[in-house]
Amino acid sequence: MKKRVLAAMRASGKLHLGNYLGGVKGMLALQDNPDYETLYMVADMHAVTTPYSVLELKTNRREVLINYISAGLDPEKSTLFLQSDVMLHAELAFYFSSVISIARMQHLPTFKDKVKQYPNDVTMALLNYPLLMAADILIYKASKVPVGIDQEPHLEIAREVARKMNEKYGLDFPEPTRFATKGEYVPSLLGEGKMSKTVEGSSIDLSDDIDTIVKKLKRAPTDLGFGETVPQEGGVANLLKLVELFEGAETRKHYENLYTSTGIRYGDLKKQLAEAIFVEIEPIQVKRAQLELNPAYIDEMIKVGAEKSRSIAQKTLLEVKQVMGLS
Repeated sequence: MKKRVLAAMRASGKLHLGNYLGGVKGMLALQDNPDYETLYMVADMHAVTTPYSVLELKTNRREVLINYISAGLDPEKSTLFLQSDVMLHAELAFYFSSVISIARMQHLPTFKDKVKQYPNDVTMALLNYPLLMAADILIYKASKVPVGIDQEPHLEIAREVARKMNEKYGLDFPEPTRFATKGEYVPSLLGEGKMSKTVEGSSIDLSDDIDTIVKKLKRAPTDLGFGETVPQEGGVANLLKLVELFEGAETRKHYENLYTSTGIRYGDLKKQLAEAIFVEIEPIQVKRAQLELNPAYIDEMIKVGAEKSRSIAQKTLLEVKQVMGLS
């Protein structure tokens, strides 16, 4: 039997290079692998766990789905759907909450980070985010999840939930593992951390034109361009990581050699990098422009995706309710 894959992106703003390399690239690899059945979801329910705009969410959840297809996901090969079209996820997450303690959830590093980021919006929805994510994955009995390494703590919760439900009720949930991609950690343009939708100025969007990319890279922090050792963190290290991702390891090595000898001209590096990035994302932009001219196709795809995903989810939820004495 094929192994099942579930992957998702939050419907919170434009997709950026981090989403593309850390998520979509893995999705494409799995979609084209005959050993896997792939389900790809827009996580619009997850978007309400932190402060958001209702109007933006209505637009973004559809935009993300269009970006999925523009980047190469094929509705004929994968099931593409909106999370909120399958409310069975939320019901399963509630059942999962009966086997996980509050203390376990509060100690997650991702939860602590969000508390610092949104100190006035620490809600139960935020606390339960990993349980809903576990339900997203396990309701389809998915064994592989193409996400960035920062999501590993959430995957561990999903594995823990699977073990507890299996041990307590004799179920057969798989313990999902991460499908890693070469771009699982795409650095921020600000010099620290990773690219993020929520951190202003940290990312390059898939919709950016070449001029915008050049301007964003120009603002990326650097140094004098030379030294005895190549920096391992900060703005220069992040730029070199982007060079490696879009121009290859040999080009990065070339710049590292320049740094410890004659020096790097960052203007040249950034211009060349901008061109390499645009070559990668321009075909996505062209495909997206075509899709925007055919809204009926997107509507039908959303409808079909909801039906296909719901039919799978219903079977799993019925199994859980039966063993828990609720059906």
